[in-house]
Amino acid sequence: MKTIGLIGGLSWESSIEYYRIINQETQKRLGSLHSAKCLLYSFDFAEIESLQEAGDWDAATERMIAAARSLEGAGADCIVICSNTMHRMAVDLATAVDRPLIHIADATAEVIQGDGLRTVGLLGTRYTMEQDFYKGRMTERFGLHVLIPDAAGRDIVHRVIYEELARGLIKPESRALYQAVIEQLRGNGAEAIILGCTEIGLLIKPGDCPIPSYDTTHLHALAAVEWALGA
Repeated sequence: MKTIGLIGGLSWESSIEYYRIINQETQKRLGSLHSAKCLLYSFDFAEIESLQEAGDWDAATERMIAAARSLEGAGADCIVICSNTMHRMAVDLATAVDRPLIHIADATAEVIQGDGLRTVGLLGTRYTMEQDFYKGRMTERFGLHVLIPDAAGRDIVHRVIYEELARGLIKPESRALYQAVIEQLRGNGAEAIILGCTEIGLLIKPGDCPIPSYDTTHLHALAAVEWALGA
């Protein structure tokens, strides 16, 4: 078993989910009292959010690279960024360390492609939905056609992530708002929905979505276990 290096605290609400899923899946596969070998570098998310809001992606990249190098030095065999948004600097991070990076968009797109789907709706932070580092990768590498909500929908999705989900607040009224955004995407041709922020799976469960949904936290954590166990 190899050691998984997790960059978390982005936010810690979803980092908990990563740790839970990784260990549950490891025990499921290996049985007995097995659990995963993990190292966790956990940020103070308020500091990272301030850099995001300011658009200071260079400083955010420096911090992420420093975190990855800390995990590498501590013995991590791979790097897992426990955030969709912070994959904005995935390429820079991957070239800065001598450890493979397990990319969340790849882990998600491979499953969607395997299910025979092509047009998907993407929910995430404003950065993930509007910038090209995420949906562009899915299109270029996997041939997916990625739809995003309109401006009003993007505002709703982004606000709920930062004002509620990252603070551990799960509100039925916000679930209803997300469902309205999902319905809009379905009306525009989406065959499935990507829950492209690692906290969204706390709010939207499979039964809340009228079309298939892909929880990036779950799929990314499973990909990390696959890699660590050499499957």
